[in-house]
Amino acid sequence: MKVFLEDQRATELFAADLAELLTEGDVLALSGDLGTGKSTLSRALLRHLAANPHLEVPSPTFTLLQTYDLPRLPVAHLDLYRIEEPEELEELGLDEYLENGVALIEWPEMGDPSYWPEALDLKLTEGTEPDTREIILTANSESWTNRLQRLAVRRALLQKTGWMDAEREHVQGDASMRTYFRLHKNGETVVFMDSPPAGPAPLLPSGKTYGETVHRAKDVTAFFAIGNALSDHGFRVPKRLAADPDHGLALLEDFGDQIITENGEAVKERYELAIDEIARLHSCKWKTELQADGKTHQLKPCDFEVLITEAELYLQWYLPHATGKPVTEQQHQDYVEAWKELLEPVLQSEPTLLLRDYHSPNIMWLPEESGLNKLGLIDYQDAMMGPAAYDVASLIYDARVDMPEDLQEHLLQRYCNLARKYQPIFDEMAFRKFVAVLALQRNAKILGAFVRLDKQLGKPKYMKMLPRIRSYVRQCFAQLGEVKLKPMFNVILLSNKTG
Repeated sequence: MKVFLEDQRATELFAADLAELLTEGDVLALSGDLGTGKSTLSRALLRHLAANPHLEVPSPTFTLLQTYDLPRLPVAHLDLYRIEEPEELEELGLDEYLENGVALIEWPEMGDPSYWPEALDLKLTEGTEPDTREIILTANSESWTNRLQRLAVRRALLQKTGWMDAEREHVQGDASMRTYFRLHKNGETVVFMDSPPAGPAPLLPSGKTYGETVHRAKDVTAFFAIGNALSDHGFRVPKRLAADPDHGLALLEDFGDQIITENGEAVKERYELAIDEIARLHSCKWKTELQADGKTHQLKPCDFEVLITEAELYLQWYLPHATGKPVTEQQHQDYVEAWKELLEPVLQSEPTLLLRDYHSPNIMWLPEESGLNKLGLIDYQDAMMGPAAYDVASLIYDARVDMPEDLQEHLLQRYCNLARKYQPIFDEMAFRKFVAVLALQRNAKILGAFVRLDKQLGKPKYMKMLPRIRSYVRQCFAQLGEVKLKPMFNVILLSNKTG
């Protein structure tokens, strides 16, 4: 891949684009003559990762190594120009830095490339005009080959839409493969979304992948189609400003950073609007075939296979983590049968649009708007048709927020009062039980998913939420009473842990 950069600012913006692709264990090997811009690119990349345009980035020419403990990724910045023997790399401890961070290596030719066989090589040269540069990027791994392809299509969309010279700002994403960054230009901002198609995944005994079984979106069509349907019914979703649907890219209206919580705490007035919003959504009639970009997206049913496959994450990941013992086949059979008993009446309720992740990070607060338009919806691409209680449970048993029980009850009663207005027949007692059942199912899934993120994918930050989720599990069983499923959660229910 060859990139032409017309000036220093273009080099700095390219560095920000490259920084958005970095992950643990990456090595960037920057070669080129003196004055070709290696330090400029390194400095800009570090400042983008630090979200600090004024970060001091001294040259490691004499120290050989400079380290940065940055919030997103620790970075080791090396300059090997003065290294005398390649073996000195062992003394620098490069392997240790790569366990959970990345390395930027200037003058890599002075070292031993066998230490970084899968590095991304960047060869910088001066261009034909003053201040211009050319960079040739060479991938030495399938991962970098794929990421360079993403880099090329991202920059092509930026160029096409006139946003190439905009400042980049990283936006914290979710636990999925989607990534986001904000673009600033002439007082305007937009959000760049990269939603790559789902890649290969292990097969379950059913012969389908986990994503296929639980109806996760395969590509960006689902996001656009469901967004269109929500907008048609008057719900506030980000406007699509430009897109490359074939590659899963879009420029979206920027809803800002405010959500329905403030300083990590639930704001009652905002949550009341969120309950009003979901009650109105459940009162609408929804088509199951939705359109976007000439393609049809089918809303799939939230059935027992979906819910048990999600709930089994608790058995597969959380229970072995908590007990130190593998789950037996008999435990698995008992678990599935107990869930069947609980979920059967829930799944007989009238299906509606189920947004699936209707909780604080995905409900934006738009204070300049009025009424229900104060809420902006995002992250709805995995929506299904299913029981209304699911999204209510998702909101009031939010894994990321300590929800006081009196606020939970207030919101649940508010929903029930609205449901009676919208529905000719509404069984409040049954609905309350359904909310408890689905809150338990969601939190069982989340317990397993968060342990998996830590153990398998090296993302430990989600583990700090486990005490809150365990508390929600106890709340659910307090409402459900003595059900067959209860013994499978004794590791939580009988624990002396307060969380």
